[in-house]
Amino acid sequence: MSSAMIERIWNSIFETLYMVAVSGLISIAIGVALGVALYVTRPRQILAMPALNSVLSIIVNVGRSVPFIILALAIVPFTKLLVGSFIGNTAAIVPLTIAAIPFVARLIEGALNEVQPGLIEAAQSMGATPRQIITKVLLPEARGGIITGVTITFIALIGYSAMAGAVGAGGLGAIAINYGYNRYNSLVMLITVAIMVVLVQGIQMLGDYLVRRANHK
Repeated sequence: MSSAMIERIWNSIFETLYMVAVSGLISIAIGVALGVALYVTRPRQILAMPALNSVLSIIVNVGRSVPFIILALAIVPFTKLLVGSFIGNTAAIVPLTIAAIPFVARLIEGALNEVQPGLIEAAQSMGATPRQIITKVLLPEARGGIITGVTITFIALIGYSAMAGAVGAGGLGAIAINYGYNRYNSLVMLITVAIMVVLVQGIQMLGDYLVRRANHK
């Protein structure tokens, strides 16, 4: 393998990390808020609004049902409006983020489902406001599940970023497609896959460690 190809692979690793990190942080920030909203607006919850809950649930379900490649192509005008281009690593962050938000929201909602209802009732009996219940009871009690959801999200984004390479983004996906698949270079394909496996394993190990720390507190 040439030194030029090695340099391309190194650059692609940083491009992938850039896309995954930025889209992950944005989608988690929005997704956590959306997941909390899905939970607390259910019937008989602390901010029960069944109509709003139904609308949010439909939006999330629609967002989760659209394949990433189709989504990336469908929102090209929106991506171009935001970043001035629909090609490149920064442009890929837009569809990556939009694809991940509903995914995160459902994971957070699922984590909150694990919180014992008795804890919420106890907080209400002590006069806690909905905001205090969310920040002092729900989120702290669900932190292990939330960390697991965040871990799953970053792992999913690595896979999405590889697919983004097929629609004009850089990163490991672009290397695998342009220099591996299109040029019948199995070595490049194997190396890029191996690097992605290492990234996924590293994120999973970090997530597992943080979950153990959170559950022991």
